[in-house]
Amino acid sequence: MDDRKDVLSAVLDQLDEIGATGTVSIGAVAEAIGARSFATLMLIFALIAVSPASIVPGVTTVVALVEFLLVAQMIAGRRHIWLPDLLSDREIPGERLRSAVLWLRRPIAVVDQILQPRLSFLTEKPCLYIWLFLILALTLVMPFMELVPGTGTVASGLIALVAAAVLTRDGALLILAGLCLGALVWMVRLLGEALF
Repeated sequence: MDDRKDVLSAVLDQLDEIGATGTVSIGAVAEAIGARSFATLMLIFALIAVSPASIVPGVTTVVALVEFLLVAQMIAGRRHIWLPDLLSDREIPGERLRSAVLWLRRPIAVVDQILQPRLSFLTEKPCLYIWLFLILALTLVMPFMELVPGTGTVASGLIALVAAAVLTRDGALLILAGLCLGALVWMVRLLGEALF
């Protein structure tokens, strides 16, 4: 994963390979990706929540919990990923995972050609901490987003943008993520006004 070219497509290749084994646990995904690949795992679980696999009830909530733990450990400076058994043992049907990967292939291939190292200081600490704390806050409200169709997908897309930016050292992508975050806040505010 050190090669920045086609890094997102390589993540999909790993997911496809994992899904071929049948029913897959979250712990198996983490183990297959590697104990130190925080940003890669952030991207993988965000992509699962963006894909059609998110129609399964509870997927957005589980992804939010996983992302919270990953980001909290990044902030704490942990070198190895830890997930509680309650999350680690949670399973995803391999067939659904592979169909999600297939659905993501074309848009990810396009994005891969655009991403490149630029404004890299935005993807490194201390600037990175700003994004990590924003994602931490976002994951706390994501379970409630399951009540409003589409908002959880937008939130997961934002997390995917940040993780992809970190993996490719593309600070311009973080700026785009900032614009998306603004749009998400605006959307939630409008929905709140409409409902209450």
